[in-house]
Amino acid sequence: MNQYIGKILDNRYEILDVIGVGGMAVVYKAYCHRLHRFVAIKVLKRDLAADAEFRRRFHEEAQAVAMLSHPNIVSVYDVSKGDDLDYIVMELIDGITLKQYMQKKQGRLNWRESLYFITQIVRALGHAHSRGIIHRDIKPQNIMVLRDGSVKVADFGIARIMSAAQTTLTQEALGSVHYISPEQARGSHIDARADIYSAGVVLYEMLTGRLPFDGDSPVSVAIQHINAKPIAPREIVPDIPLGLEQITMKAMASRIDQRYMNAEAMLRDLEEFRKNPQVDFHYDLASFHGSQPVPDEPTQSMDSSSSLNRRQHPPARTRTAPPPPRRRPPEERYEEEPETRRNWVIPVVVVVFLAAVGVFLWITFFSDMFRQEEDALRVPNLLGQNISDVLQDGEVLEHFNVVEQSRQVSDEYEEGEIIFQDPDAGTEVTADEGPITIHVVVSSGQETMDMIDVVGDTYETAVTRLQQMDLKVDTPVREHSDDVEEGKVISSDPAEGAQVHPGDTVKLVISDGPETKLVTVPTLTGTTLESARQIAAGAGLTISNVTEVNSNYPAGQVIYQSVAPNTEVEEGTSIVLQVSLGPAQTQPDPEPTTHTKTISVTLPTDERESVAVRITVDGKEVYSQEVNTDQGTVYTSVRGSGTAEVCVYFDGELADQYSLNFDE
Repeated sequence: MNQYIGKILDNRYEILDVIGVGGMAVVYKAYCHRLHRFVAIKVLKRDLAADAEFRRRFHEEAQAVAMLSHPNIVSVYDVSKGDDLDYIVMELIDGITLKQYMQKKQGRLNWRESLYFITQIVRALGHAHSRGIIHRDIKPQNIMVLRDGSVKVADFGIARIMSAAQTTLTQEALGSVHYISPEQARGSHIDARADIYSAGVVLYEMLTGRLPFDGDSPVSVAIQHINAKPIAPREIVPDIPLGLEQITMKAMASRIDQRYMNAEAMLRDLEEFRKNPQVDFHYDLASFHGSQPVPDEPTQSMDSSSSLNRRQHPPARTRTAPPPPRRRPPEERYEEEPETRRNWVIPVVVVVFLAAVGVFLWITFFSDMFRQEEDALRVPNLLGQNISDVLQDGEVLEHFNVVEQSRQVSDEYEEGEIIFQDPDAGTEVTADEGPITIHVVVSSGQETMDMIDVVGDTYETAVTRLQQMDLKVDTPVREHSDDVEEGKVISSDPAEGAQVHPGDTVKLVISDGPETKLVTVPTLTGTTLESARQIAAGAGLTISNVTEVNSNYPAGQVIYQSVAPNTEVEEGTSIVLQVSLGPAQTQPDPEPTTHTKTISVTLPTDERESVAVRITVDGKEVYSQEVNTDQGTVYTSVRGSGTAEVCVYFDGELADQYSLNFDE
């Protein structure tokens, strides 16, 4: 068992369980007794606590994150630094990592869900960057998805203040090499744009279900971040909107000067795309991945021998230098100006005339070309049309041959509808050699799965299992059940085995346990025992015990009942009776030997501050007092012989009943 479980730190945090183990710390679930809430506590490992550098980094993490307050960032509540223990108290997240969520979705999310998640991630980064903090390790494993669909960026374990950012490819960076920026891979100075790049990789992975770069070793992947160009997302998944692809590639630009300058700039594009998914940002994707990295230092001036200057100014051909011009007096130059003006007027007139002749010839002799272009075919727009309808459309089949290439799951198109075509709609083609082939991808409909069996699960367990399938749970209906335990699922709609889609709503019926019926206790005293049994049975009650006692009442008459008449109790409640034996004999039997017994009563532990306690022995009251429940237990001593019936009442209601043998 872990040494900390069960302990209370700083007389406040009770350690309950281990929920995670990292390279530097162990994370525990704990309960804060001061604020009455569950929290996560990250405790620095003992073998590292002895290292002053590790402790410095550990507390630097806490101080950095404590500066942040944002709905999409895991909050830090408290920091403790002592001789024996170093820990951070954080918000306890009820959810899974984005990596786990993607795995549950077969590795890829639809573009709408990807947009929803990346917007929250970039908002979190914008907040952190505005406070001078770079995360440095953005990846799906450090992003938590909550049950309501919101996300929180977690684990600022290697966050650094911008001014103190390290410039080496650390071991932490190598561990997340698939998401690091080119400048991190080169070991260069980094700024907030490194997080923008990593966020772009996360968006790429959500949209395509794959990483932009992969390799046999961390170093080979890092080199690809520096030199390689990723495959465009739409080449992998054709139904990704163009605008979202452009946002992804701009965020992932290896040239830092082509990347988004800050999170706010990326958010503006995300918001514009959200409002209009057909938007085209007209970004030059080719410029995002230059052959040479942009230097991190300020640009250096280049002398005349540089390659750039050589390209701009090619060397002149070798020739004999002309003689120097003859200097002429000002008045001579003035006299030649009219002649110079006449020299350039004539060429201009000739050029205008030739241009007019060219336009005339174009219109006269090449008009047939326009008519031929008008006869060119344009590829029809088949997106959204049912493949069966298209294959029966005579106008389409007159010029085109439609070939179904494959079928893909789609949340946007109904089953059978075309989601991709090649060539694109509007492309001009000619059919001189027969029908033009259009290759299409057809929707296989939404993802379907079998409804699981949740009958018998607790409500909380059922909800968790259904949400893991991306199903929604409606407000439950509660019903009484004699067969299903209270709080557990009686039935579900859809039922087990039915076909469901992600996002469908499930209705649950929850058991309230057996239905209880209240009955009114009748008056049983004054009747015979046999009559009392019949009356009790008719009211739905039972007689559990009968005691005969001497009294001045006639023999055989019920003189006491344990539950007062007109009291409402649950059907089937048991009642204790006392029946008279009649007056005692004139010559009483010898007094039996009596013994003293102590009766102890444990007081109720509910919210009552005090309770009226009444104790009877064989119907005779031996104790009656209002006591404070904090007392816990009350005691009273009684004398008697043989076996007696003890009854304990709290606030007038029978709480306990048992037999007491004075002779034992």
